[in-house]
Amino acid sequence: MKKDDCIFCKIANGEIPSTTIYENEEFRVFFDIAPASKGHCLIVPKDHFNDIFDMDEETGGRLFSLAVKVAGSLKKELNCEGMNIVQNNGTIAGQTVFHFHLHLIPRYTGDTVNVGWKPGEADTEELKALAEAVRKNI
Repeated sequence: MKKDDCIFCKIANGEIPSTTIYENEEFRVFFDIAPASKGHCLIVPKDHFNDIFDMDEETGGRLFSLAVKVAGSLKKELNCEGMNIVQNNGTIAGQTVFHFHLHLIPRYTGDTVNVGWKPGEADTEELKALAEAVRKNI
């Protein structure tokens, strides 16, 4: 299902031009117009999903399978040394376009890409209780 006022729906469905790397009936992969590094691209479903919480498992599986293929091709062609795979969900997590999209960001020595967080500390007993609670919903 497409959403009329969504820029990524329009890009994914070819209404707005993009530098497309790959396309099938379900997804479009295209280079980011404001890249974090050379080769930074997005994988976008043609159907509208607000975020990962809105997406079914089967679509997610196919999307991540495609991500593995695209990442391998980027590594082969760009000779990047690593890659960040980034996906934000919700304003609090940094999502700015509310159509699910997966960033593949090739990494190179000396680049200025900054993806990270300050590590915290975890209580072992709290982790065990949380694991038990979350496990019930899987």
